[in-house]
Amino acid sequence: MVKSFRDLLVWQRAIQLSIAIFQLTKDFPREELYGLSSQIRRAAVSVPSNIAEGHGRLGTGEYRQFLGIARGSNFELQTQLEIARALGFGDSTLLDEAEGLSFEVGKMLSAILNAIKAKEQGQRPKSLIPNP
Repeated sequence: MVKSFRDLLVWQRAIQLSIAIFQLTKDFPREELYGLSSQIRRAAVSVPSNIAEGHGRLGTGEYRQFLGIARGSNFELQTQLEIARALGFGDSTLLDEAEGLSFEVGKMLSAILNAIKAKEQGQRPKSLIPNP
């Protein structure tokens, strides 16, 4: 049973993603400190933050809304990682790791959002959906 947002595997992976992003961006060019590096870090931190905030809300609708924001931040992050790759920023191994975690988190968020939608339509048992 999920008692805390910390119990959610998607939140745990999103934390790993944020750490991977900070490790990746520490080697970005100095002139990008307040540019792409900052944008990538903010997007990465937004993902687990919104998962946690949504889980702390009182209703499923609010939870779904914050999961949607986390999903959007994750897509933003994927776009920024693609730009970093095209510019040759960061270690390619770290970039691949961050991108892989981002894809994994994205799939998990989509699965939870689909389960919530199905539950609202009376199609799935409650046990598939963490309680916010």
